[in-house]
Amino acid sequence: MKRILSKALVLGLILASGAALADRPVLGVAEFKNESGAGWWSGGVGWDLSGMLANELASTGAFRVVERSNLESVLNEQDLGASGRVRAESAARIGELTGAEYIVLGTITAYDEQTRSTGGGISFRGIGVGGRRTEAFLAVDLRVVNANSGEIEYVRTIEGRATGGGLNLSAYRGGFGGNLSNYEDTPAGEAIRAALMEITDYLECAMVTQSRRCLAEYEERDDTRRERTRSRLRF
Repeated sequence: MKRILSKALVLGLILASGAALADRPVLGVAEFKNESGAGWWSGGVGWDLSGMLANELASTGAFRVVERSNLESVLNEQDLGASGRVRAESAARIGELTGAEYIVLGTITAYDEQTRSTGGGISFRGIGVGGRRTEAFLAVDLRVVNANSGEIEYVRTIEGRATGGGLNLSAYRGGFGGNLSNYEDTPAGEAIRAALMEITDYLECAMVTQSRRCLAEYEERDDTRRERTRSRLRF
């Protein structure tokens, strides 16, 4: 009898686990768009960011994520457009063809990087070492579209910030451009990573756990961001 009960318990746990996995939201992450003056933005970066976010989302175990290879061609066929806006009929078609329940859209709306002197450091023939501190800031407008209705269900502005210092090649005049892997250990790369992690945490909070505590924290952060923006606009 105990053996039968034990097997039944194990079977119940397996079924419950399977049901939980099946209930995970299915997301498709579209190509990121850029409306900022970020010097590191170049062709292909939009899909690089999409892939990085997809990996972050999948790694939480809270979501199922549509493979880029299955999503990219469908998005191109449905003419997502440079604005990143999705018509209701297009969203439904994308969901039907890829299995995505939601489409995640991200637009880089602001990027800023500033380097300031912290004192000290040495310089030789135009190459400075130490005495510098670089701060990078990135803002992403995030929208999540329901693939069944085409309605935007989640909207949030996410910010990523990073600070670095130490080596400063003051003779270097180039921009960021190129493959994102080149910026992994730079303030720009760290700001990007921080923003993607913040997007992931927010989506898990809003779409899966729906904890009042974490939702309240994001509302508080948004209020702080809005107030900071208002203060800059005052004359």
